[in-house]
Amino acid sequence: MSKSSRFSNDFQQWLQTHGYGKYDFAKGNVPAFGGKSGSGEKVTKEPVIFIHGNSDSAAGWKGSIETFAKNGYKPSELYAMTWGPANPMLAANQAHSEKYLGEVRAFIQAVKEYTGAEKVDVIGHSMGVTLARKAIQGGDGFDPYAGGKFNLGKPLTDSVDTFVGIAGANHGLAAARWTGDLVPTTNRTTGLHPDSAFLKDINAVGHAEGAHLYSIWSSVDEVVGVGLAGRTSPIPQEDGSKVFHTFPYGHMGLKNLTGETQLAMVRDHKVDPKGSGTPEK
Repeated sequence: MSKSSRFSNDFQQWLQTHGYGKYDFAKGNVPAFGGKSGSGEKVTKEPVIFIHGNSDSAAGWKGSIETFAKNGYKPSELYAMTWGPANPMLAANQAHSEKYLGEVRAFIQAVKEYTGAEKVDVIGHSMGVTLARKAIQGGDGFDPYAGGKFNLGKPLTDSVDTFVGIAGANHGLAAARWTGDLVPTTNRTTGLHPDSAFLKDINAVGHAEGAHLYSIWSSVDEVVGVGLAGRTSPIPQEDGSKVFHTFPYGHMGLKNLTGETQLAMVRDHKVDPKGSGTPEK
């Protein structure tokens, strides 16, 4: 898995012939992962879909994909797409837009349809958590930067077995109070401001992201805020959480170093890969 990684030829062709060619993830020029070696390949495990955070890319899931692969998952059972520019200099310009929500939602639908799976698993990191939550919840939305009101469609809740949110800002970023509407990422409508209408919307619906719902967060997360993650990273009505309190489990370490925890959550519905699975609250 690297920045040069792309979907398999079979998946790329399928996307083009099944109405998904209009989405950026299907255009073949950005990092991506997943797909069958040929149309006859059988998918036996529940497909896992990885949604990265702001200014990251599908290549950022290298560690997780390698962990799942070592545990018997094939490329046809692991999927990662890229949304938005993989450029930290442009991070402040990204919000929960109609475009990004539509792309994430379409990707979840495409993987389920392509693999023929009854359900999929979704793992999000950082802003990918909140994007994926709304993409699954569906319903009405509002994008002040692109036409106003829109509707994503009916919930995809029944299509998701396990949802895992890593280092998400589900209740906003404390630092966003300083910038507010000055930049899209922290705006009060579709951004990560604690008073964001978007966040209030996704938190008003309980346990709508899938049959099983978990979070992974850290009290030393330097992006969410050291000592503040406990207020924002848990997902309402989650089944359990895995919590870290030491470095290197900062914002990116939570994604890069917790492959075994992610695997235990989606495969075994356990919080701790070495424990009983008792939820940590």
